[in-house]
Amino acid sequence: MAAAATGGAGVFPPTSGGGRKRGSARGAAMLRAVGLLWLLLPGLAALEPLSVGLAIGVASALTGYLSYPNFYCSYVECCPRAGQRLNATALKVQLDTKLFGQHLAKDVVLKAVMGFSNNPSPKKPLTLSLHGWAGTGKNFLSQILAEHVHPAGLRSKFVHLFLATLHFPYHDQLKRYKEQLQNWIRGNVTACPHSVFIFDEMDKMHPGLIDAIKPFLDYYEQVDGVSYRKAIFIFLSNAGGDLINKAALDFWTSGKHREEIQLKDLEPMLSVGVYNNKNSGLWHSSLVDRNLIDYFVPFLPLEHKHVKMCVRAEMMARGYAVDEKVVQAVADEMTFFPKEQKIYSDKGCKTVQAKLDIHEDAMTRDSKAKG
Repeated sequence: MAAAATGGAGVFPPTSGGGRKRGSARGAAMLRAVGLLWLLLPGLAALEPLSVGLAIGVASALTGYLSYPNFYCSYVECCPRAGQRLNATALKVQLDTKLFGQHLAKDVVLKAVMGFSNNPSPKKPLTLSLHGWAGTGKNFLSQILAEHVHPAGLRSKFVHLFLATLHFPYHDQLKRYKEQLQNWIRGNVTACPHSVFIFDEMDKMHPGLIDAIKPFLDYYEQVDGVSYRKAIFIFLSNAGGDLINKAALDFWTSGKHREEIQLKDLEPMLSVGVYNNKNSGLWHSSLVDRNLIDYFVPFLPLEHKHVKMCVRAEMMARGYAVDEKVVQAVADEMTFFPKEQKIYSDKGCKTVQAKLDIHEDAMTRDSKAKG
């Protein structure tokens, strides 16, 4: 992942530009045009003045084309222009067709992101904290969102993924990590105000580390001359998953449909739970204390029918026709809880790809037979 912050001991590599402000597209284009003209100079010396004038005119025209944003950005990834809005319809379609069993997450994130995108003057960066057990779709949703802000998604130089166990492994390096994290975010938001920062494995983050970015998430117009109000911060965590699962099971036990669960039923409990959980990464965090996290987004445990949806989607993604026998076989290989009722997958859809690999030969034979 080229856009991810990398470095096993928290040594963050310099971004393109090294955190310095990028030169304007017009300036860069002029330099390229001048360089091209310089290569032509030996030949131009032997030409008539009219030819020289023509060559200079061509270079000027070339500069104009290269400095035109749409032309330049069709070849080089550019930070979104001010006022550029997300496509709400396309985002909704992708969430509806690819994220299964998460009506709450889809609704909350879609409204939050579109409201933020359509606001020309947000008062603070958008900050989302996604919670739930593994395999419920937290990473998947963050990737979809990143792709709608920057089409290259996780490969974009404006999308930055942090893994707690990879980038912040040592507790005795906490002070160093805080400084590096602040410098990394400051440099990249300077380069692109619409930067996206994703912090995965928040439940493995050292307590207090994430508080280093508190000034950037607050209601400040600028911090040291840099505005962070157009950036997006996303936290991913398994913390709070037990609380969410219990609430979902209570709804099921009382005879209610999972689609009846509303954000107000879970968010207050979730925010308090992660604040008091020493293994949440947000334990007694000022981000929670100062209400700087806009939404705590619960991801519900997935039922048998949702696992089947994941299997079908993966089969189609591999180019196979959906075989319901294979779908059922993969779903039957998953483990469910509680032990008696067996309602929810204990790994969500996380192992669907690996389990489907076992049936690859059968799917290939069926595909050839039908072909």
